[in-house]
Amino acid sequence: MTIRLRPHHFLCMLTFVGEGYSPRFVVNYGRIIDRIRAGEPVLMVEGPDDICAPLLGTDDPHCHNDSVKLRDAQALADVAALTGLALETGGELVLDGALIARLQAGFAAGAIRKACGGCQWSGLCDQVAGNGFAGTRVHGG
Repeated sequence: MTIRLRPHHFLCMLTFVGEGYSPRFVVNYGRIIDRIRAGEPVLMVEGPDDICAPLLGTDDPHCHNDSVKLRDAQALADVAALTGLALETGGELVLDGALIARLQAGFAAGAIRKACGGCQWSGLCDQVAGNGFAGTRVHGG
């Protein structure tokens, strides 16, 4: 199988410590992280992805908002610039430990955080990155 992932979730997963919008969202996110850690490929998509799925049945999910689409565009550009990979919607890649470590280093340095501006979770992400990504579900190295 392939995991469908929108670009800004490349950033969110780096600091995922088991918190989220609802218990159902957190459980789903944990399962997706487990699949990433097992080496399952990721397909970059535009719009709602497998992480968004539990929110889509709620009233007015933010997954369709223009602000989220802008986060995706910024995250895609920043991650591509950091990694040198030709990333685009419809492209596939495997998020191995080396790539995750590179992304976490870039995140901690602020090189790929432009998309995080105004996000309600940025304080938590600052704390997680400041603690060396301790307790995160994805691991670089």
